Amino acid sequence: MDEMGEFREAVARSAAGGGAFGEAAPGVRGAVLVEGPSDHAALEALARRLGRDLEAEGICVLSMGGATNVARYAGLLGPPGLGLRLTGLCDEQERPFYDRALEEVFVCVKDLEEELIRALGVARVEEIVEAEGELGPWRTFTRQPAQRGRSPEQRMRRFLGTQSGRKIRYGRLLAGALDPASVPGPLDALIGRL
Repeated sequence: MDEMGEFREAVARSAAGGGAFGEAAPGVRGAVLVEGPSDHAALEALARRLGRDLEAEGICVLSMGGATNVARYAGLLGPPGLGLRLTGLCDEQERPFYDRALEEVFVCVKDLEEELIRALGVARVEEIVEAEGELGPWRTFTRQPAQRGRSPEQRMRRFLGTQSGRKIRYGRLLAGALDPASVPGPLDALIGRL
């Protein structure tokens, strides 16, 4: 495992109550706190799509296992702890947790998946779903009675969360498929600040 990966694991252990850790990985100058692994995967894929290597730039993207952990992570990594420059990316409903812990937060209108689907359009996302061999399950899903009253965007957003690991995989794929001129506002602003 590389130094950044070891650093992520040490931070996660410490945040879970597994004791303090000494210092940041060499070269780490900042961290982006995100709620979960799908956000982490999407953010790193988008950075690569835009020609950026966040790790090489000293930016550690940390998946915290939920927004309620942001204060704990901020305490470990920010001024009270390592003194790293912190920022965050969160869903609209999780903003209060982030606002209490961080000075700089970028907020997705509903959530990251909704931002990516809106930026790409449902037709383009369906092409990606088809390329992943999941067009059949997608079509079955859209015919379910519970999906009838939802918009195509709402159905796609829900579909991405119906199977373990799907949001992570599609977060990476959708972010990687974005046209650099069509990056959703919160993501564009965040990447621009890093």
